[in-house]
Amino acid sequence: MPQELLAMMARGVSVIVSSCGPDLTPSLMRAVGSQVTPQGDQITVFLNRAQSAQLLRDVARTGRVAVVFSEPHSHRTVQLKSNGARLREVTPDDAPALQRYLQAMQGELGLIGFAPDFAAAMLAHRLDDLSAITFAPEQAFDQTPGPQAGQPLREVR
Repeated sequence: MPQELLAMMARGVSVIVSSCGPDLTPSLMRAVGSQVTPQGDQITVFLNRAQSAQLLRDVARTGRVAVVFSEPHSHRTVQLKSNGARLREVTPDDAPALQRYLQAMQGELGLIGFAPDFAAAMLAHRLDDLSAITFAPEQAFDQTPGPQAGQPLREVR
């Protein structure tokens, strides 16, 4: 994956998570945080459990996940897919990553005129109501609006 996209994802931008059930009915939710390893080989997204019940069930049943990282001020967007996603519990050790994500989104949304309180409300969560989905990306696509949208990116790993 191009280094500039990996850096964008790791910095903390808008994250939308989707999956589908065995019958291919889609489920979708905004993540309240994300964490990307320096090499981009492991991605973790954090979801409010109560709001994401169907999505979490779908990932548990199928292992399928598609995650979109999008930079609001530029619309630069990348989509990652995996068939090997797994759920894990969120622990207090995840709190710093969630705080970094919130601060990054407050800065990002500030670039387009939204006050920090907007991001705080949008990403509000209780640590004990979060679930995490961790996956190794198997496919990556440029989803930035324009002539390259939908094109596969170079080797993911």
